[in-house]
Amino acid sequence: MGYGNTYECGTCFKVFPAGWSALNNHIRATGHRHAAAFECDRCTRRFGSERARFQHMEATNHFEWECSLCNETWPTEDRMIQHEHEDHDYCGECQRTFMNQNNLRMHLNSRIHRGQQVQCPFCRTAFTTATGLVHHVERGGCRGAAGLDRDTLYKYVRSKDPNGVITNNLIDWYGSTQYEATDSAYNYRRGGWECYLCHRLFALRTGLNQHLNSPVHQENLYHCPNRGCGKEFTTLAAIINHLESESCGFTRFNNVQRGINDMISGGRLIAF
Repeated sequence: MGYGNTYECGTCFKVFPAGWSALNNHIRATGHRHAAAFECDRCTRRFGSERARFQHMEATNHFEWECSLCNETWPTEDRMIQHEHEDHDYCGECQRTFMNQNNLRMHLNSRIHRGQQVQCPFCRTAFTTATGLVHHVERGGCRGAAGLDRDTLYKYVRSKDPNGVITNNLIDWYGSTQYEATDSAYNYRRGGWECYLCHRLFALRTGLNQHLNSPVHQENLYHCPNRGCGKEFTTLAAIINHLESESCGFTRFNNVQRGINDMISGGRLIAF
C-alpha cells in the first residue's frame, strides 16, 4: 500500500521508497501481502474495510477526537463537542466548565459565540438575540419606529397570529391601562410612595408612576405555545426570552431567531 511517496509491506511493514514495483517484487519473493487500506486513527493497525476499522476504533476507544476532560474518543469533532457539552457542561472553545446545562446554554447563546446577527428592521441596530430586538422595539426606544410600543406591537403580532399560537385573544382589550399616583399613595409609616397592587416602595412619585405604567401590572397579552407549560406574559420580549431559554422544551433557540426574522422581514405568520 502506498503512503505518500513510499510503499509498505502489509506483513513485515518494510518500507519501499523506490516504488510500487519494488514492493511487488518483495511480496512475490517472500509470500507477504499488501497492507490493508484502512488504518486506525490512533494505532498502526490496518483493516480491509471501513466497517472493520470503525469497529476496532469503537472497541478500543481509538477515534481521532479525544474529549478535553476524559479519555473518551469520538469519530467526529461535532460528536466530541456534543459530548463535552452534554456530559461535562464544558465549552472547549473558551475552556470553561459551567455549573449546569442551563448556564452553559446561556453562554453558548451569548454574544461571545453568536455575535450580533439579529438586526432591527427600522434602525439597523444589531442584537445578539430576538429578545434584545423585541425589547428594543417594544419599550418604544427605536428611533426608526416612532409610535411603536407594547400596544401597537401586540396588534401587529396578533395580526400575524390568527390561530393564537402565542397571543391571547382579548376581545375587550383596548390598550394598556394608564395609572397616576395620587397623594394618598404616599405611605408615611414606611416613608415612601407605595404601589397599592404589589406594595413595592418608591422614593419618588415619578418612580411609582413609571412602575404603575410598566408592563408589570398590565394584562397578559401572550402565552407559551406549549400547552403543558401554561405560562402567560405581559410583553412579547418576555415570551421570546422564555422560548429562547428552552426552559419548557417547546422549541430550540435557533428556531426562535428564525421565527422572529421571518415575521419582521417576510411578513409570515407566526410558527415555531
